[in-house]
Amino acid sequence: MEIFISNHGNLAPKRFKYSEIKKMTNSFLEKLGQGSYGSVYKGKLPDGELVAVKLLSKGTGEGEDFINEVASIGRTSHVNIVTLIGFCIEGKQRALMYEFMPNGSLDKFLRGDGHHLSWNTLFEITQGIARGLEYLHQGSNTRIVHFDIKPHNILLDEEFVPKISDFGLAKLWKNKESIVSVKGARGTVGYMAPEVFFNNLGGASHKSDVYSFGMMVLEMTGAHKNNTATKGNSSDSYFPDWIYKQIETTGNRGDYGVTNDEEEKLARKMMMISLWCIQYDPSDRPSISKVVEMLEGSFESLVVPPKRFWSSPTTQPPQGSSTSVMQSSSIERASTIQAVGEDFS
Repeated sequence: MEIFISNHGNLAPKRFKYSEIKKMTNSFLEKLGQGSYGSVYKGKLPDGELVAVKLLSKGTGEGEDFINEVASIGRTSHVNIVTLIGFCIEGKQRALMYEFMPNGSLDKFLRGDGHHLSWNTLFEITQGIARGLEYLHQGSNTRIVHFDIKPHNILLDEEFVPKISDFGLAKLWKNKESIVSVKGARGTVGYMAPEVFFNNLGGASHKSDVYSFGMMVLEMTGAHKNNTATKGNSSDSYFPDWIYKQIETTGNRGDYGVTNDEEEKLARKMMMISLWCIQYDPSDRPSISKVVEMLEGSFESLVVPPKRFWSSPTTQPPQGSSTSVMQSSSIERASTIQAVGEDFS
């Protein structure tokens, strides 16, 4: 890690001493959250700016996640990407300092514990995440595949502007390469694309992020109504199947919690685009730039995607598991793909 920092000093954010980190967080007094990587604490810079400090666990490997974070997010600058302000390497202590997001992560608004977002806000969050991913895939000097897009890694500022965070699993992606080299499954169960599991699908790529984005947005649409299929309680009820029924059926507003025509269009647009994103074959998925175009375009211009995505798992994976063997759909490729007549690659 020290060699990396010395070689990339001009690209890396500011380096802080551990004593400075401890002082800024008032000895880690206020915890904002916790994950497998460690804990996040609220802090304050000397000028009064609030920050979030991620203190990495001492058992988080040899530093690959830390280097990934500094190497990838340290090079980015976009309204929908969280800003990495600084970092700390001192002995076995490692910490990352980000801008503070007062509304926390998106996942707390999808758990059905009293928080609620309007369809308009959900749609704006969806657009913001897509634009952030588009920047990572195409807008920065070094393209980046995130590999862990999920609600927990989407932070919301005071105006609910979404910012993609946690680049510990990210991979830098050379401009002329379509396939990204990864070792083993990479990501979170429920959001990982099938090609991350099955090499016969051509390998992981930027389309793997598109899949994760699609699954996350489907979760956003279902969580609005707290449909039981979003909770993973039953192997008999597969969430994308439930969503597909919503876009095939008219006059079912109550099923997903819309109250007027405008909300219904936003909800159905999110559902339809998301189902395109989770197509089993990566070549059938749109690029994230195409997703942005679809979100900004009219609902009437959208075509219903083929029902060609993973079937429900025969058994539910253990919570927190990093891999799962799932059945692939046996449904033949629908003729709708040809009807779209557009290059999604």
